Amino acid sequence: MRNRWFTLAALCFAELLVMVDNTIVNVALPSMARDLNAGISGMQWIVDAYTLVFAGLLLTGGYLGDRFGHRRVLTIGVGGFVAVSALAAMSQTLGQLIAARGGLGVFAALVFPATLAIVTAVFPQGRERATAVGIWAATAGVAVAVGPVLGGWLLEHFSWASVFWVNLPLGGVALIAIGLLVPGTRPESVSRFDLPGLVMSALGLGLLTYSVIEGPHYGWISLPTLGGLLGAVVVLGLFVRRQLGIESPILDVRLFANRYFATAAGMISIAFFALFGFIFLITQFFQAVMGYSPLEAGLRTLPFAVVMAAFSPIAMALSQRIGVRVVAVLGALFMSAGFGLVEIADETSGYWSLIVWSMTLMAVGLAFISGPCTQLIMDALTPEQAGAGAAVNDTTREVGGALGVAVLGSVLTSVYTTGVLDRLVALGAPREVAEAASESVMAGAEAAARAPESAAGPLLSEVQQVFVDGLHSAVWVAVAVTAAAAVAASMLLRGPRRAPAGLDTSDRRPVAESVGA
Repeated sequence: MRNRWFTLAALCFAELLVMVDNTIVNVALPSMARDLNAGISGMQWIVDAYTLVFAGLLLTGGYLGDRFGHRRVLTIGVGGFVAVSALAAMSQTLGQLIAARGGLGVFAALVFPATLAIVTAVFPQGRERATAVGIWAATAGVAVAVGPVLGGWLLEHFSWASVFWVNLPLGGVALIAIGLLVPGTRPESVSRFDLPGLVMSALGLGLLTYSVIEGPHYGWISLPTLGGLLGAVVVLGLFVRRQLGIESPILDVRLFANRYFATAAGMISIAFFALFGFIFLITQFFQAVMGYSPLEAGLRTLPFAVVMAAFSPIAMALSQRIGVRVVAVLGALFMSAGFGLVEIADETSGYWSLIVWSMTLMAVGLAFISGPCTQLIMDALTPEQAGAGAAVNDTTREVGGALGVAVLGSVLTSVYTTGVLDRLVALGAPREVAEAASESVMAGAEAAARAPESAAGPLLSEVQQVFVDGLHSAVWVAVAVTAAAAVAASMLLRGPRRAPAGLDTSDRRPVAESVGA
């Protein structure tokens, strides 16, 4: 029994390694923007290149683990992740860094689904499985908040390249732990390799994520965006048709006919939509509006990780006692309330008097959604589907996160760009200064710092006020989406869950009774 928990620790460490990279760059964005001459679009691509490739290849990574062994694929993934981290750290141009971030996403897509697949194999049933899945899910949430802390500490002492160099020693530790503690979990029967299915899944998910990321740039109703979304739907539709027609599919898409499986996946996607978008915004708020250093900004996201870790086991225990439905609905309401608190924040708001409480509510909400809904997804899968099914669970996180950064970032950008240009021109600032300030809030802060002393204060105040206006507008989207998720979960998770047709759940502790009345 003790060895299983050591195995879980090793898997969670590998998971932490790749999930931290989702947010560790956020506090480094201002430094990267200065050194690599990147505007808001460039900064978003530094974040989203990783997410784009990660999300697009998750089904492929899960399927390869099912075929060739999850530990083997996990080892290759961590090793490749370490190697590409060195290339990212040595990037000299924005294009090189974005390409390296995409490369990191390739290997992260091998690591992430393998960790969850092995967890469910090592803990096949009962309360131990619920606990293990809860810890795994909590690690993913904690990593989102740990990234800015670690990144802030590194930037306090080193250049932005250190956020990538740190992956080398951490990856080495992960490889040693995997070799010593993680067993092989390759299924006894291996299906025929489905190359067309893999190409369709990667192309469809990649096109979907790309269209979401670029939607704010081209416009949501522009031809490139609508064409990309339509193309993604067509390709994914062909993927579904193929999976329904072959004997051994990469993913049993009939699982999505089960409303509990589909709703759980949707809830996770919405939770990470709100979370990733908020982290992208709040790290800029901490530095540009509240004046914190990268380390100070990172440390102020730490309560999120602490609360998430503390409430994840509580969420799993409650889901066993009162049902996943009630816990997930409460989680969405907690997140909505947390975002609602942000609406009364401004440039004078105190961190401890307001902002930390909003983050606490969000963290409790994420804990209440992530663990119980992850277990609901994995309990619907056979052992042979563990890798691909885990990839579905993981894809919901990454696509939801990419959508969150794109949508919330788009709302903020539209409000900030127009507002700051008009206000600075009205204040008497030269047109070229106002246009430079409209590139990003950090560019606005720098423009104010370069202005004459008598004008610097008013310029900075206007920049900060317009950014807060944009933040409020963006966060209203998160409030509405999470509140709608609470309503949807209350209806769709009602009643006992039935296993999908053909799924033998005799070797598992049934969770049908725990979904909700």
